[in-house]
Amino acid sequence: MQELNQFYLSQEEPNKSCLLALKHIILQQDTEIRETVKYGMPCFCYKNKAFCYLWTDKKTKHPYLLMVEGKYLDYPELETGTRSRMKIFPVNPNEDLPLETIRTILNAAINLYRDGKIGL
Repeated sequence: MQELNQFYLSQEEPNKSCLLALKHIILQQDTEIRETVKYGMPCFCYKNKAFCYLWTDKKTKHPYLLMVEGKYLDYPELETGTRSRMKIFPVNPNEDLPLETIRTILNAAINLYRDGKIGL
């Protein structure tokens, strides 16, 4: 937990507040979600299977949600880039969070595991 706390505390505003808000939103989606650290970034697992990460873009420095099984999620707000499996949801920390969109995408990602499309 020390590494997780350090990750959030080391962020500058407005990213710190944005990332903490995203963490809270993610953890609210299901009681089976747990937070850990993988690859030096916050990783959120559903029943011990990673489904999303929080990180910041190297160029813009803006936070984003990295959806592990993004290839199964068809939302125009998600960006594929050069990835074949994962997609990202970029967030502008200077604007209000699009809560409905974030919750919809998170629930769709979790449902991949709940429904058995992605094995646990």
